Amino acid sequence: MIISASRRTDIPAFFGGWFMERLREGRVLVKNPMNPAQVSVVSLVPENVDCFVFWTKDPENFLPCLDELDCSGAKYYFQFTVTAYDNSLERNLRDKAGIIETFIRLSERLGKERLVWRYDPVIINGRYSAAFHEQAFGILCEKLRAYTERCVISFIDAYGFLSKDFAENGIRELSPRDCESLAEKLGSIAGDFRLPLFSCCEKINLEKYGIRPSQCIDYTLVRRVSGREIAYKKDRGQRGECGCTVSRDIGTYNTCGHGCVYCYARRGPPAFPDKYGP
Repeated sequence: MIISASRRTDIPAFFGGWFMERLREGRVLVKNPMNPAQVSVVSLVPENVDCFVFWTKDPENFLPCLDELDCSGAKYYFQFTVTAYDNSLERNLRDKAGIIETFIRLSERLGKERLVWRYDPVIINGRYSAAFHEQAFGILCEKLRAYTERCVISFIDAYGFLSKDFAENGIRELSPRDCESLAEKLGSIAGDFRLPLFSCCEKINLEKYGIRPSQCIDYTLVRRVSGREIAYKKDRGQRGECGCTVSRDIGTYNTCGHGCVYCYARRGPPAFPDKYGP
């Protein structure tokens, strides 16, 4: 079993202590997001978990947990998002220079194969143009290429429950032509830095620009990290374009403190951790 921690909230940034308590207990209670009355018990016993996949924008607060995590025998890797947006879109993130320093320190500790850099979502509005992304992506490639083996991009998707925030910030979905135009440039930049570039859940084929579809929950990487034989099984609970292998998500929507205006995990009023966790 692979544990995704989490598509629903940033556990490393805000709930590392809670996660470690659950790890010590060997289990976590998880509510069904569509039916909160339905609760599952998910084992966190190391022999039952092939790999943990941590999703984060800033794991600085989680770094002190790594010694205990390693001693437990847990195997894991990070999906680590680093964009060039300021607090107009990512309201509560700290300075990006500090986040980049955390990325580098984490890579030096774990190995660059265990850090997947995410440059997503790609947003075009009055503040962030295609030219901005070309420049910003190049700068980040130069800073991060030695500390990761791959980068994943995705273009913003419109969500009805975020329509007010999208309208206020001039955010809209890009046309296929605009996506391809920018993908071609980002692919070229990544190629110049010899950094493999992948796409996440895109309907259009970008392989001619050197951008292959990704598996964020990647069974081949899980094999490499865990040393266990993992077979690919498509996760039917994700979008049709998603290539992830099946995993169990833990955590709760609406609990992340970053306040990113574009985030699909903001699906209503803020929730607060309870006995089921964040």
